[in-house]
Amino acid sequence: MTDPLSESASKPLAGRVVALPETRELDRLAELLEAEGARAWRCPLVTILDAPDATPVERWLRELVAGRFQDVIFLTGEGVRRLMACAERLQIETAVVEALRAARKITRGPKPARALKELGLSTDLAASTPTSRGIMDDLRGLDLHGRCVGLQLYGEEPSIELCEFLRAAGAEVVRVAPYVYAPASDGARVIELIGEMAAGRVDAIAFTSAGQIERLFAVSAEQGVDAALERAWPQMRVAAIGPIAAETLRRHGVEPSIVPEKAFVMKRLVMAIVAALGTRG
Repeated sequence: MTDPLSESASKPLAGRVVALPETRELDRLAELLEAEGARAWRCPLVTILDAPDATPVERWLRELVAGRFQDVIFLTGEGVRRLMACAERLQIETAVVEALRAARKITRGPKPARALKELGLSTDLAASTPTSRGIMDDLRGLDLHGRCVGLQLYGEEPSIELCEFLRAAGAEVVRVAPYVYAPASDGARVIELIGEMAAGRVDAIAFTSAGQIERLFAVSAEQGVDAALERAWPQMRVAAIGPIAAETLRRHGVEPSIVPEKAFVMKRLVMAIVAALGTRG
């Protein structure tokens, strides 16, 4: 008969504590890490809500259905799903899918591509590097003059650089922000997490979005615990699911030590954490 304690101790992340600021797929990420023997410290930093004013989202969808956009750029899978939820409320989801089928669909990373696949649609142009700059690099050789581009934003970030690139190439850009980020855990819970990290009781923290990083630094500044957060970084490994989260960390002076080389999804992130912290293999 297998001893469960012995089996658990033999897992590669046995005894490791990994902090998880994730919200949407928190349980799934925790289960993946716990299957490797880790203890997951759940502290969701942000939650995602529909845009408080649905009018601009509805207008964008109706313009899509009317055939205004020759190109549609999706930055996130969440954006695709929120747009379709709004289309369903408006009872125009079939028309939206058909309009997307007719447009050139450009995706940044695997998540929006996966969300399109759920609708029976495929990506026409996937960014070779899953960043806005990657989209620009891949569009650079294409003729965009006179085209109208529907751009789904990442949260409320205006994507200024991408918009300027498109306009300089002669395109018209119509942006839509179908969701916003809001605080998930209260400040006290976040401060508790920072204290645990600064005390060296967390082996790694795994960021899956830029919003989580921004919220952590915002709470730290608001609550006057910047020094503790600064002490925390050298005490542990810092993981980022992909280049967007990694670049956000760097803007705050933190160099991530764990970033998957490709396929920026949770399973790859967990594999990278196991490779960096694992007790075997």
